[in-house]
Amino acid sequence: MNSRSIIKFLTFFLFIGIQVIILKNLALYNVAFCFIYIGFILILPIEINRMILLGIGFITGFTIDIFYDSMGIHAAATVLLAFIRPYWINAITPQGGYEIGGSPTLSQMKFSWFASFVLPIIFMHHFAIFYIEGGFSHFFFTLVKVLLSTIFTFVVLIIAQLLSRK
Repeated sequence: MNSRSIIKFLTFFLFIGIQVIILKNLALYNVAFCFIYIGFILILPIEINRMILLGIGFITGFTIDIFYDSMGIHAAATVLLAFIRPYWINAITPQGGYEIGGSPTLSQMKFSWFASFVLPIIFMHHFAIFYIEGGFSHFFFTLVKVLLSTIFTFVVLIIAQLLSRK
């Protein structure tokens, strides 16, 4: 196991630990929720194998489901995130391509690229979580939850990226 693998392994436990210990019971006015654990999947290397990415997505979501007692909702949404991620990266690829071995982090990419990368994916993840959980009976209230939770998660991920840079 090389040092990069060990760092990724520790990063996984850091994101899961922060989500389960700190953010599980944190909600802004019971409308905005933060799911920082998806940051782990978002910052994996750009050229990661898609099957491995889907497996990591499932393990990450399933781990959160165990602590949240949510019967597969997070696993489903996180696998969706892992499925969409490579296609979205290809859709927003700059002309020169990406650096080999690079990760889509704020320190390696510009803020505008990072925002255009993570915001739609966070939105899709949150959309899946809230609509799987609650259905479409309260469509507009749930959509507000999705939008506010997307913004909340994005801000926390930016703060985490800025803190990890130092």
